[in-house]
Amino acid sequence: MQTRRLGRTENQSSVVIFGSAAFWEIGQDEANAALELALESGINHIDVAPQYGQAEERVGAWLAPHRDEFFLGCKTLERERGAAWDELHVSLKKLNTEQFDLYQLHAVTSMDELNKAFASGGAIEALQQARDAGLTKYLGITGHGLDVPNVFIEALERFDFDTVMFPIYPALYANADYRQQTERLLEMCVARDVGVMIIKAVAKQGWGGREKVYNTWYEPYDMQDRINQSVRFALSQPGVTGIPSAGDTRILPMVINAVEQFTPMPADEQEALIADTGDLIPVFE
Repeated sequence: MQTRRLGRTENQSSVVIFGSAAFWEIGQDEANAALELALESGINHIDVAPQYGQAEERVGAWLAPHRDEFFLGCKTLERERGAAWDELHVSLKKLNTEQFDLYQLHAVTSMDELNKAFASGGAIEALQQARDAGLTKYLGITGHGLDVPNVFIEALERFDFDTVMFPIYPALYANADYRQQTERLLEMCVARDVGVMIIKAVAKQGWGGREKVYNTWYEPYDMQDRINQSVRFALSQPGVTGIPSAGDTRILPMVINAVEQFTPMPADEQEALIADTGDLIPVFE
């Protein structure tokens, strides 16, 4: 599998990052099979969080003999220093590791959330303490929603994060404001050598009241040709290193197949794909 440099971390991350949000509710055997597929396919980067149901326990039960083969990124949803510090240690224990490669403020979706994390006694202090103590090598920020590009631009002005993680998919780029601010953010990340990871890459639309047939909270594409297009689109944006796989293990083989066929998407093809999304139900309102 192709790898790309994750910004200043210098890690050569696989362009597919194993998204353990797919482990919300899953048996250990099924989780092991998905992780073995990831390993065999050349995936060398795992994304996990306490909020992903059983993910930490399932990854932790499998990871120990493979720890040196993976760049491990974890997250905290806590916004106060003490709570974030405590959660970090619980995550280390569940994942059977002594150190994260990357620890991130999770789901920072608004300026209010950012301000809470950066207030005196806020979670950013726990992240800095963890890095100083050798419990993580790098620090990042993640989030989703229409305000995230603006929030992350401000976050990078306040703190020298090593990575960012946020959504890009064609229907989002049909929103002119989101696209403009995302392009600003990507330019900033390239200039500052910040690693960029893109979530929701294979998102199609919101469920819109229809029955959910996948574990993802948005409707994903589930046809190989459409996944190929979506993956090409995300990985063709400037500065992007990789995409966490979707939150359902059934989509993983198709995402792996898509990156094996990857070629950069020309600008005119990108514009056509964006224009083709106008009738889809927005994932973010």
